[in-house]
Amino acid sequence: MVLLNSKKIYIKKDLHIATYKFNWEVQIMNNNKNTKVPMPKQSAKLSKKNFNEVALGYTEEMAKEEAKRCLNCKNKPCVKGCPVHIDIPNFINEITKGNYKKAYKIINDKNYLPAICGRVCPQEYLCEKKCIRGIKGDPVAIGNLQRFAADKYIENKYDEEEKVIEDNREKKVAVVGSGPSGLACAGKLFKLGYNVTIFEALHKPGGVLTYGIPGFRLPKVIIEKEINSLLDVGIKLKVDTTIGCLLYTSPSPRDSCASRMPSSACKKKKKKK
Repeated sequence: MVLLNSKKIYIKKDLHIATYKFNWEVQIMNNNKNTKVPMPKQSAKLSKKNFNEVALGYTEEMAKEEAKRCLNCKNKPCVKGCPVHIDIPNFINEITKGNYKKAYKIINDKNYLPAICGRVCPQEYLCEKKCIRGIKGDPVAIGNLQRFAADKYIENKYDEEEKVIEDNREKKVAVVGSGPSGLACAGKLFKLGYNVTIFEALHKPGGVLTYGIPGFRLPKVIIEKEINSLLDVGIKLKVDTTIGCLLYTSPSPRDSCASRMPSSACKKKKKKK
């Protein structure tokens, strides 16, 4: 739940949620399966007085009701529309059953930053665009459901139960840059059995997630928790470390350390004419 500094604003926020709940209940009474469950949000009048997250997230009742709209299509066109091919119908089905931890695990098998992607990924142009429900109404709110499953996992602190530090890996990989591509790469390589160290030039990890997206769109606490979930399993992070200035990579094939650098860091700057 979003934290607000002012008690007065907090009371107004509660009233705002109550209004959304009422509208949502009316929609369920009408049994309109062609319309998706709306995302509770701060009103414009309220949000202009703070920098907290505007979208407040589904409740359990809202998430289950929206998940029931999924047709569980045989060909799964939404999976084809997802860049990382998450098994979308499967994780949505687990939400209908209340198995939020299992839903998260299905997402996390392909996506290592589910809480972040549930907020900033343009699902309306990807998986939701392929949703069969969208032909005669609103597509299933896949992004909202992914965010719900990830937030529920963080809220229940399941990650603390499953911390497994592995230091006995022989092959090492250095990931240069801790932006979204670097973090995803580190998660994938660690899953494949490598000893991964991320090097970040700035004093905080996250790249564009930390420095490019405002807090009312993507709260910094969510970024920190997603990164910590990677570090908790054994991935190492070194900040304030610039590769090429403080450290150098060796071209020798005899070294057991490989390196991976995001494509944005490798592009040569065009000379101005």
